[in-house]
Amino acid sequence: MSDIRIKRIYDGIDSSDGARILVDRLWPRGVSKDGAQLTRWMKEVAPSAALRTWFGHRPEKFEAFRTLYTAELEQEAVQPYLEQLIRWSREGRVTLLYAAKDEQCNHAVLLKEYLEAKRRETES
Repeated sequence: MSDIRIKRIYDGIDSSDGARILVDRLWPRGVSKDGAQLTRWMKEVAPSAALRTWFGHRPEKFEAFRTLYTAELEQEAVQPYLEQLIRWSREGRVTLLYAAKDEQCNHAVLLKEYLEAKRRETES
């Protein structure tokens, strides 16, 4: 099974993080680029600015956000980035980093679910 984790970028860096991928469109406040110790900043897999603004991290919009964000992930331009994340997850651990305060209702949760589902599809 895939080894994809999610974690707030403000949480401490751990040697078990594996590939550390920032999946936010905007750089997180108060985090230095050197201090983040990223493998890659992959803003291409983050929700569009319009979708992020509409959602506003309001839990009551989360299910609608799920549908809209999934549609964005299905776009052809995003596929190479998702394929890269899946390849990395086959080689070792991938930690998707995000800045949102809500650890349950954020795009990284949905991105992880999406990647795991795609990985299962390609392995069966």
